[in-house]
Amino acid sequence: PPQGLAPQKPIYCDRVDQGILEPIAPITVVKETDATALVDGNMGIGLYVGPYCMNLAIEKAKKHGVGVVVAQRSTHYGIAGYYATMATEAGCVGFSTTNARPSIAPTFGTEGMLGTNPLCFGIPTDEAFPFVIDCATSVNQRGKLERYGREGKPTPAGCVVDVEGNERTDTEGILKDMVAGKAALSPLGGVGEKLGGYKGFGWATAVELLCTAFQSGPFGEDICGIDRSTGEKKAMPLGHVFVAIDIEPLTDVETFRTNAGSLLRAIRASKKDPNGPGRIWTAGEPEHDARTDRTARTAEWRS
Repeated sequence: PPQGLAPQKPIYCDRVDQGILEPIAPITVVKETDATALVDGNMGIGLYVGPYCMNLAIEKAKKHGVGVVVAQRSTHYGIAGYYATMATEAGCVGFSTTNARPSIAPTFGTEGMLGTNPLCFGIPTDEAFPFVIDCATSVNQRGKLERYGREGKPTPAGCVVDVEGNERTDTEGILKDMVAGKAALSPLGGVGEKLGGYKGFGWATAVELLCTAFQSGPFGEDICGIDRSTGEKKAMPLGHVFVAIDIEPLTDVETFRTNAGSLLRAIRASKKDPNGPGRIWTAGEPEHDARTDRTARTAEWRS
C-alpha cells in the first residue's frame, strides 16, 4: 500500500541524511485564538507535528465546540486517517488534509501542479470501529504505481498523462518521467471530463488552497523535492489542516454514535451485486477486519 513500510526509508531516513528534514525541531504556535491556531513545524518530522496539531484541535473543540489548527513548514505526516481517528476516539468528528509534492495534472492539463492531496473524515459510530474515509484526490498514488512496478504490471489507462497528452500505461517509464516532470497523475475521475475528472481536480485544488493560503505556503515546483536542473534534493515545506468538532454541544454523543451506526448497517445490508463478493464494506471496516485478523493470528503464533 502507498503508506506501507517500503516508502518510509526514503521519506524519512534518507531526507534526514540529505539535510532536508530536521530530525529534532521545535513546534512554534505562531497565532492562536480560543478555537484556532497556526502552528509552525520548523521543517521537523510531520509524524510529530501532526499529533500535536490534532491534539490541540481536539482540546479547543472540547472547550469551544470546534477546533481548527493549520500547520505550516511541516513535512510528510503519514496517514491522514490517523488524525481523524484521534478525533473520533475523543468523541469528535475529525477532518485532516495535507498538500504534497506536485503530482496531479489539472483537467485538460499535462503538468503536475497539485499534490495527491487527501480528503479525510472521521465519524464516531456505535460499532467496534469509526467511519474513517481517507482518500487521495488522484485515481492512484505514486505508491500504487511503485507497487505495479515491483509486480511488473502495467498502470491502468486513464491514471497517468504525459506532457504530450498521452495516457500512459508503461509503469517503469511513468515512474522515471514523473521524477523528471514529464508525466503526471490524473485527478480522481481520470483524464479529461468524461468520467468527472474535473471533480477530483476541484477537490485537489481545494486542499491545496487550504494548505497554502492560510500561511502563504509554497506549492507546485517549490515543493517538488528536487532541483530539476541539477537533480539535487531540496526541502518540501508542506501545510496541513486539522479540524475537530465536538459532538456533545449539538447532540448526545451516544445518540450520534447510534444514528451513525444505524445508517452504516443499513448500507451494508442493502442489495448486493450478484457478480460481486457478496458483501458491502463501509469506510474503516476493511482496516478493522485486517487488524482483527492479524491480531488473532499473532496471538495464535505466540501461543
